[in-house]
Amino acid sequence: MNKPVILTVDDDPAVLQAIARDLRDHFGEQFRIMRADSGQVALEMLHKLVLRNIQVVLFLVDQRMPIMTGVDFLEQASQIFPEAKRVLLTAYADTEAAIKAINIAKLDYYLLKPWDPPQEKLYPILDDLVADWRAHLQSEFEGIRVIGTRWSTDSHRLKDFLARNQIPYRWLDIERDSEAEKLLVYAELDSSNLPVVLFPDGSHQIKPENLEIATKIGLQTQAHQPFYDLIIIGGGPGGLAAAVYGASEGLRTVMIEREAPGGQAGTSSRIENYLGFPVGLSGGDLARRAVTQAKRFGVEILTPQQATRIRLENDYRIVTLLDGSELTSHGVILAMGVSWRRLDLPGIERFTGAGVYYGAAQTEAIACTGETVYIVGGANSAGQAAMYFSRFASQVMMLVRADSLTKSMSQYLIEQIQATDNIQVWTETSVVEVKGDQQLTEIVLQNSQTGELRTLPAKSLFIFIGAVPETDWLDGLIARDEKGFILTGPALSRAKAWNLAREPFLLETNVPGIFAVGDVRHGSVKRVASGVGEGSICVQFVHQYLSNL
Repeated sequence: MNKPVILTVDDDPAVLQAIARDLRDHFGEQFRIMRADSGQVALEMLHKLVLRNIQVVLFLVDQRMPIMTGVDFLEQASQIFPEAKRVLLTAYADTEAAIKAINIAKLDYYLLKPWDPPQEKLYPILDDLVADWRAHLQSEFEGIRVIGTRWSTDSHRLKDFLARNQIPYRWLDIERDSEAEKLLVYAELDSSNLPVVLFPDGSHQIKPENLEIATKIGLQTQAHQPFYDLIIIGGGPGGLAAAVYGASEGLRTVMIEREAPGGQAGTSSRIENYLGFPVGLSGGDLARRAVTQAKRFGVEILTPQQATRIRLENDYRIVTLLDGSELTSHGVILAMGVSWRRLDLPGIERFTGAGVYYGAAQTEAIACTGETVYIVGGANSAGQAAMYFSRFASQVMMLVRADSLTKSMSQYLIEQIQATDNIQVWTETSVVEVKGDQQLTEIVLQNSQTGELRTLPAKSLFIFIGAVPETDWLDGLIARDEKGFILTGPALSRAKAWNLAREPFLLETNVPGIFAVGDVRHGSVKRVASGVGEGSICVQFVHQYLSNL
């Protein structure tokens, strides 16, 4: 934690050195003592402190300075740090100016030169002011700040990336937060640079890619060694479970995740049917616990990082990453999960992140306070999202293509939705058109039975219409079904995709030593517990495969 600052300003070098020395002797353990030889230099220092999110406790400023007097400085400084205490250092002849400054600059105290001995004439006064400052202190957020606009796809991407990677941040909307404009001025930026990410060290990044942020904040994006016993591609529940069991059983394990650990399950606002959590837990909580557990056993987690190719060399499986680097192992587990299926409507892509969102998008929930939110889908993910958004939105409208929720949603969720006053379910209803300019403004709905069309104002449309595997990069190597899901175990024999004399292991692909678990696997049960179970037992098959090399 950065120490709060006491700032003293005086154009006389000898006086400045003396007052800084006395301040350091008494307050040095609690606060950082900073000094400036002019008001302008001091203001520039304050701008940097704002960007670093460091508080100022007290200003101790000489009145008689050229260009900018002490009172002039305090008037400007108090706009930047309004809670800081203000003390003017004056000669006897300046007492009238000091008294006037009590009203003009909201002065807290004025001190006459000389202040010797400080134990009598300086410290008791400043101790009292510091105690008052502490008594009214409101804890400031000290982490990353993101400045942007709600209707920016890049802003949404950055917020989603930080939230899903469990990185605390503060969101400042340039259209709503006056502080955002001030921070841009201090950073010598303007609204054309948005979104901007401000870091606690005072630096910033303009429209950064996720990898740039990850590198800056210390997420591991590169492997520590070239060879591992086990490479896991994908960090959803299945991949995390495999990582925990693999590393705990002595396998040198690395996991590659292109977005954030937790996968699609990590975006879930509430999982209530996972064994051992009777009151439920969020997908983010589950991911955080699993990541902590995996790292405790020594798993390396590379994020954001992406596998682009796998090639074979004898008994080695070599994984190429997006940056061109390569990792080698004997065993590979494919646990990439699935991605949300896109709503196929003309022009909808330009609203993605600007009113149209795929997944729970918990980062957008607070922004929807008091609004009507539309949710497309009728399975558990849509139901969990509806319950979550009902806490913020004035109305949640579920748009379901089927004639009821019972065909695809768990009964406990149906009962919760029915008991929530501000959730409505419109069955046999589809979105057929989206409208807007820079952001979503309207949606057109159609009833599949009557054909009736109606156009409604809409700012937020959240889509949960199933998922698809992204496995095209495995073409020519890994056998898949017609939808792209990976074939494993008995399914390989039925598809005549297995050529060895021995039978394939239950979760093994057509390439010996490469396995698949979780939602990306053909025939898997799309539940968190199922993914965790497959990831756990798959490690046994990896061990059996390695023992025969």
